[in-house]
Amino acid sequence: MAHIPLPEGLPGILGPLAFRPEMTKPLYEFMEVLMRSENSLSRGERELIATYVSSLNDCFFCQEAHGATAQYYLTCDLETIDSIKADFQSVAIPDKLKALLSIAASVQKGGKNVSKEEVERARNLGATDFEIHDTVLIAAAFCMFNRYVDGLDTWAPPEREFYTKRAAQRAEEGYTNFNPRN
Repeated sequence: MAHIPLPEGLPGILGPLAFRPEMTKPLYEFMEVLMRSENSLSRGERELIATYVSSLNDCFFCQEAHGATAQYYLTCDLETIDSIKADFQSVAIPDKLKALLSIAASVQKGGKNVSKEEVERARNLGATDFEIHDTVLIAAAFCMFNRYVDGLDTWAPPEREFYTKRAAQRAEEGYTNFNPRN
């Protein structure tokens, strides 16, 4: 039961956004640019960063919703996403992405935890300043979104299939055109 009365049947962030609909458009537009605009980080990599930070914050809704979207974009299985969340250093993903996930983990602990050494390592592995910027912003944004969702104790379906079934719709429609009632 959410801490405040939220519209029925809308999981995770969708309930609070329906409660304050004037927040929906600016937050969805922000997410559309951050997660889907032209970028040298793929949409899947950006969703994976969001998933990883959400897992560190133990936000079930966000890690499942964005993990399913990452899985869709990266054409992998949920076991791969789970392995990355558990120990990305031991998974066969590019070293640059590992360096960016390390930066994201530091942001999750607190922005001042990002070290010059982490940034330099990411650069040495081919990360651009744009990619480092967006990694930090995705990590910071998802700390906020995770706290928004969990701070209001929103409802989230426990079945992972709920999220994987909606991943293609999220990927195709994006954030600004997403219909939460479907």
